[in-house]
Amino acid sequence: MKSTQLKTFVYLAFFIAIEIVLMLTPLGFIPIGVIRATTLHIPVILAGILLGSKYGAAVGFVFGLMSLFINTTQPTITSFVFSPFVSIGGTSGNFASLLIVFGPRIFLGFFSGWLYQFFNRLKWNSTLNVSLTAIINTLIHTVLVMGSIALFFGQPYAAAKGVTINGLINLILVVISTNGIAEMILAAIVVTALYKALSPMLERK
Repeated sequence: MKSTQLKTFVYLAFFIAIEIVLMLTPLGFIPIGVIRATTLHIPVILAGILLGSKYGAAVGFVFGLMSLFINTTQPTITSFVFSPFVSIGGTSGNFASLLIVFGPRIFLGFFSGWLYQFFNRLKWNSTLNVSLTAIINTLIHTVLVMGSIALFFGQPYAAAKGVTINGLINLILVVISTNGIAEMILAAIVVTALYKALSPMLERK
């Protein structure tokens, strides 16, 4: 039992390390045409699938923590939505910033584990299970982040982006239909490939 737990924590540390590397290097953002698709959600989804919901949530927490750190130390015009320690143009982040930066990321890891297990109980093909889990959770994560921004910081975020509050919905739809779709495709491909490579090692625990 102790050996199994140790190996699980080793794999958890591995996913956390990958998450940190992606956040601190250009590997976290892949240029696809005129957009940049993030890869930061991939270790979180993989951890949920391979290690279970609580470990996926732990990697999701690290995702949020690193996002908080980057947006605090290297702020952009919209960093106030991800950090309560940043003020841009008279708008300051607050407790809602913590909800946005941590909530969707922790849920991403937790729900990845839960949804994968749910699909497994349906006795579907494992590759299909993994691909669907990656696609669905990537979409949910994007919607949760953008929806939370609109809910808590709609007016200042719209102003920072140079659109009206009415145009914010269109902006969110554009993000979902461009970056969101690209990230879903990327997640399906990469998560499935890494699952096939890593799952035999985990099964040997």
